[in-house]
Amino acid sequence: MIGSGIAYKVCKIEKPAFPLFAYADPGYFKLYLSDIGLLRRMSKLPAAAIFKQTPQYVEFKGSLTENFVLTELISTSDETPYYWRSGNNAEIDFVIQQNEKIIPVEVKAATNVRARSLAEYRKKYKPELAIKISLRPFHKEESLLHLPLYLLFTLPQIL
Repeated sequence: MIGSGIAYKVCKIEKPAFPLFAYADPGYFKLYLSDIGLLRRMSKLPAAAIFKQTPQYVEFKGSLTENFVLTELISTSDETPYYWRSGNNAEIDFVIQQNEKIIPVEVKAATNVRARSLAEYRKKYKPELAIKISLRPFHKEESLLHLPLYLLFTLPQIL
């Protein structure tokens, strides 16, 4: 499925260093579908649930949003990103390499954007830039870029 492009394999990296692929552990990975519409149908999720604030949909909403962000990142760069995990207490959804920058990307499915894992990553590795993708408006504070989901396709121009 991965070789045919139906699914994407996102490997874990041990540390964010150049080149990222050298620090990837192929034994630890997350799988994503390449088509978000197919994922919704295979999950038997009614389309209306995406647009409503349904309490039963809260947990899967994050997974669907993360899958959407991955497909957008791949379509704008032709590269599959990685993810980072620090033991069992912190995880960054995606880590991308943009020229000489290694950028952590945290995905939130709503406007509640508290990101303890991103704060831990930033404290530990002090990246030049970090990105938080959510439903909140576009703004930048120091080295943290808040990017709304609907502007994700512009990421290459922003970087």
